[in-house]
Amino acid sequence: MAKRATGEVLSLEGREVLVTHPDKLYFSSQARISKLDLVRYYLSVAPGALGGIQDRPIVLKRFVNGAESGAFYQKRAPAQRPSWLRTVTLSFPSGRTAEEIVVDDVPGLAWIVNLGCIELHPHAVRTADLEHPDELRIDLDPVPGVDWGDVCRVAVEVQGLLEEIGLRGWPKTSGSRGMHINVRIEPRWTFAEVRRAAVALSRAVERRAPALASSKWWKEERHGVFLDYNQNAKDRTTCSAYSVRPVPDARVSAPLFWHEVPDCDPANFTLFTIPERFAKIGNPHADMNAAPGSLEELFELANKDEATGLGDAPWPPHFRKMEGESPRVAPSRAKSTVKKPRIKMPLIVVANSSDRASALAGLERWKSKHPNVAGLLAIDDVLVDSMRGRSSTWTRIRVNLRHVPAALRPPQETPDPDDDPTREWRERRKNKADI
Repeated sequence: MAKRATGEVLSLEGREVLVTHPDKLYFSSQARISKLDLVRYYLSVAPGALGGIQDRPIVLKRFVNGAESGAFYQKRAPAQRPSWLRTVTLSFPSGRTAEEIVVDDVPGLAWIVNLGCIELHPHAVRTADLEHPDELRIDLDPVPGVDWGDVCRVAVEVQGLLEEIGLRGWPKTSGSRGMHINVRIEPRWTFAEVRRAAVALSRAVERRAPALASSKWWKEERHGVFLDYNQNAKDRTTCSAYSVRPVPDARVSAPLFWHEVPDCDPANFTLFTIPERFAKIGNPHADMNAAPGSLEELFELANKDEATGLGDAPWPPHFRKMEGESPRVAPSRAKSTVKKPRIKMPLIVVANSSDRASALAGLERWKSKHPNVAGLLAIDDVLVDSMRGRSSTWTRIRVNLRHVPAALRPPQETPDPDDDPTREWRERRKNKADI
């Protein structure tokens, strides 16, 4: 390593990578981690981290002011980049295209981490074929209030189903509240076909564990652990193996062996513990590319579902309406032949923040302020929405007071925190309409 006035230069595999502002704190509220600490972490697990991103286009999710500040998504490769970094051009459902970074080696990994990429977001395709994914992604996303043990139990159900249809799943903690299971597949199906297989798998798991698992897209219908099939839509990315997540204890999306899943604790996998684990046991997903599987049996399940009247499930809102898709409207708002009076739910907003942890902390403060009300809420009365702007995400938390007697319902107060990045835009739009 050599020091310069502008940062610290790392010599990696014959290339030099400059780490700017190496002492800048990227985590400060619980763990104290500098940018250079983050780079060194990724270097310590580089074979594992590269296994999840190598030869794949990457969306740069940049936390330029650290984990406690908001991030922005950068699809297009920075104009100022090393000549040795590859790029490929992707097309998106909107019709737009973007030239995205491809990381092939350790210097490339260090370079994107220096940009503020605390976590890594690769697409599910390789550069040789950008239209046919080689990975089916199963995202287990628990609704608020669901125990971690239920997530693990649903993961085991997924494993059982995959084994029955001749596929192998590779589990990892998400580094947040859920779990990911990746399945290496032959790259011969389109994104729409892979997503169709994911829908069939989600519904099959729900039938196997109806009290624990949900394949329902609309939040008002979900319970337990939601299997998010839409993570297989064309423009979606999820954090890859060994990604550090922007949470206070710097948890890592940790690859697991299946025998570890039932009793694992995601809090045990952090930036501080994973390097030792990696040095001791290696990468549990090292053999993932050895035997890609077929989706044919999942397509058979999809055909059976469609024969019983189960059509396509809802797509993300920014996709065009798909053939065979069910109405893209929440069931409570859907029109029917017998018009029912619409019941407006007593919803109040308790927190808006670009930082999910801050929003959840605001929810806890609200509960402490209204303990009698909090005790009357059902699990699905707390709605934690990940809102996506043009280049960043933010979290909105609402509370449904339907189970609270009207006389006890607290009024809408100023959310705490109240950082809604769309407010200024909405106010400008409203002012224009009033002119």
